[in-house]
Amino acid sequence: MATTKAKPRRQANGWVENIKTIVYAGLIAIGVRTVAFEPFNIPSGSMIPTLLVGDYLFVAKYSYGYSMYSLPFSLPLFSGRIFGSLPKRGDVVVFKYPRDTSIDYIKRIVGLPGDHIQVREGQLYINGVLCPRQPEGDYLADDDGIKMMRKLYQETLPNGVKHEILKERDDGWVNNTQEYVVPPDHVFAMGDNRDNSADSRFMDGVGFVPVENLVGKAEILFFSIDAEYPWYEFWEWPFEIRWTRILKPLH
Repeated sequence: MATTKAKPRRQANGWVENIKTIVYAGLIAIGVRTVAFEPFNIPSGSMIPTLLVGDYLFVAKYSYGYSMYSLPFSLPLFSGRIFGSLPKRGDVVVFKYPRDTSIDYIKRIVGLPGDHIQVREGQLYINGVLCPRQPEGDYLADDDGIKMMRKLYQETLPNGVKHEILKERDDGWVNNTQEYVVPPDHVFAMGDNRDNSADSRFMDGVGFVPVENLVGKAEILFFSIDAEYPWYEFWEWPFEIRWTRILKPLH
């Protein structure tokens, strides 16, 4: 598969970081960052095409109850979740990386406690049942300046949730996995960019995600920018904003 380098993106101290600072400050000022919502940004392409590098979104922290990771304050000796509930298959969630809870991940939940999860020849099986996928043509993915042609599919989960995924190939280890049995109080998460996602398939990495590590459900995009040009080319700024993605609900 051919891979080409695009223009170098702006450094972290460029104008994108300035916008990020302004947006965060404004949100805090009006009280959005509370026990209800928290803003996050997307730094990598593991959730393409659902989420793009440069997307900014709100996470509903109350979606699955509150844990030590979703409360805006700490409680002594507190662990577990308050008024906790499980996500639904297909929810896009932010969670704390189990091996380092200072790191946030965002993936789609495909497996719940007790589920048997397996990938065979690139296709997802839940409890032995194939999650069918419908081809939708080619898709040019842009992962932080690296452009890759992928196959676009619409996948349907057992509960009827439909979402788009990207595939490069259907062979190799990540496309032919062992059968995973999700333990109690854990979930199984996968990226929509299936061949470019560090997720629950990697037991020495993300692995099964403890329910108490869930921060919340990704609800809506509030800003999106494709930072392709150097920060000093200010005349390009209006054209880099992805206007059609602003205030776009996530599903």
